[in-house]
Amino acid sequence: MAFLTLPKNVFTSTKSEHSTEEFQENVEKSSSLEKETVGEQTIELDTGDRRIGLVTAAFLITNRILGAGIFATPSTILLMSGSVGTALMLWVLGMLIALSGLFVYAEFGSYPSRLLQRNGGEKNYLEYAYSRPKYLVTCMYALYILLTGGSAGICVVFGEYILRAAQVEPTEWAARGLGIASVCFAFLVNTLNVKVGIFVLNVLGTFKIVIVLLIAVTGWVALGGGIKNEEFTPTHAFSNAFQGTSPTAYGVVISLYNVIWSFMGYSNVNYNLSEVKNPIKALKYSAPIAVVSLGIIYILVNIAYFAVVPFDVMTNSGRILAADFFRIAFGTRAERACSVFIALSALGNVIAATFSQGRIVQQFGREGILPYSAFWASQKPFNSPFTGLLEHCIIIIITIVAPPAGDAYDFVLNLISYPMNIINFFVAGALLWLRYEARKGRREWIPNIKTPVPVIVFFLLSSLYLIIAPYIPPAKGQSSVYNHMPYWIHCVAAWGIFALGVLYWIIWGRVIPKVGKYRLISRDVHDTDGYWRNKFFKIPYSYQQSDEEFIAQELQKQADKEVFSEKPI
Repeated sequence: MAFLTLPKNVFTSTKSEHSTEEFQENVEKSSSLEKETVGEQTIELDTGDRRIGLVTAAFLITNRILGAGIFATPSTILLMSGSVGTALMLWVLGMLIALSGLFVYAEFGSYPSRLLQRNGGEKNYLEYAYSRPKYLVTCMYALYILLTGGSAGICVVFGEYILRAAQVEPTEWAARGLGIASVCFAFLVNTLNVKVGIFVLNVLGTFKIVIVLLIAVTGWVALGGGIKNEEFTPTHAFSNAFQGTSPTAYGVVISLYNVIWSFMGYSNVNYNLSEVKNPIKALKYSAPIAVVSLGIIYILVNIAYFAVVPFDVMTNSGRILAADFFRIAFGTRAERACSVFIALSALGNVIAATFSQGRIVQQFGREGILPYSAFWASQKPFNSPFTGLLEHCIIIIITIVAPPAGDAYDFVLNLISYPMNIINFFVAGALLWLRYEARKGRREWIPNIKTPVPVIVFFLLSSLYLIIAPYIPPAKGQSSVYNHMPYWIHCVAAWGIFALGVLYWIIWGRVIPKVGKYRLISRDVHDTDGYWRNKFFKIPYSYQQSDEEFIAQELQKQADKEVFSEKPI
């Protein structure tokens, strides 16, 4: 039974002297909650099972970041940046942007408030900082999550590498078909048996580490003249690293989008703070160590690519660069084996993304944001978030199929990266505003981790640049990243998704309540699993007692319903 309890002082009554004994009993059940003092306030935090230690926290980030990006994006980055030296500089810049973002998120996550120090990441931070108009941010973020297929690009990479391993020409629709098969497999694994899904995910995760370390070591062997394969000839890529075309504003921003996409996941600990044993240490030590380590590995892998693969081959390799690398360094058999390993690595990322995304959709259902919330919140029929996983699977398939041939991967990559930069801009702006308000004495802000203001400003301006720069057209004679679509299409699509969020807010948060004659309010509730979550309640205009009375009655009805459903037939 998952009975929800209400802690002391969670609600502020709008009516006087209407509390009941039942409500008071619910309140008292919160007396054992974990508490932390901030200034003069006592904050009640999550008390659920905290199973994630410092090492596991680092691996949460490592496994999320290290995916198809480092195998699929370096070719585009070199093509768009124009030279080896510029490409390496952009990889370093991308790592610095990711680190600055990590520290911004760490400050939010280190503030001892149940609204911030819990699962959810930027959703919590945006709701905390932008509370007016009510629930607008929640609706915009929900539509962003529901309508973007983050792992669609990785599905396409899976298909291309499987075809390469089978020595079949990787045509667009063949790769898309295998990509659809991979997300359907991820859906079935995560739906039918959660434990099997986690096991498969952990096994596939090992391939990523082995592949990148092998590539990095091979690069140093190549630079030392140790590769004897007939197809290999020294590239001399570093004798004049900046030889090539001059970088353009368009080329730089497309390259940075690819780099930052390869670092996507640096805030992964923030999504799981309720389950971290020591959130402050995890944010302060585990997360930076993971990102810096991966940044160094990424640089070494790029050096290896440049040392083994000739410039003209690399710029034409596209997403199968790693396969070309192994063919040149070790021969055709190694290329086929490498393609299988990278495909399995990509499949692991698809399974991981599907696992997380299905639960996010389910959480929106549990909060009451989505229509037919009970449908989305259900664990039936396989004791897994079936409906959330199915929604994610359908969106991924649509995202894979919809773009014109040749543009699917790049469109998906940019469609994920662009709105994330908009979100990051507002997260950084919110942190600066909170600092300003605290300095003026208008609100309290005492985080356990304080990020230097220049770092916050750097992240803010970097995000702003990545929002504005994509509207700059390609230079004369420079190819667009898309073959058949306008260069700005992902920007318009991203703003369109947020606009749909505004429209949904108007309908769900304004029109329907007015027509249905009820008020929408949200409150924190504490589940018996120990975790806080936000929940929406519809209070009829005709209800004469306090909001707290109504909420207590609703929670009691829910508890009674769950008890009844658990009784044996």
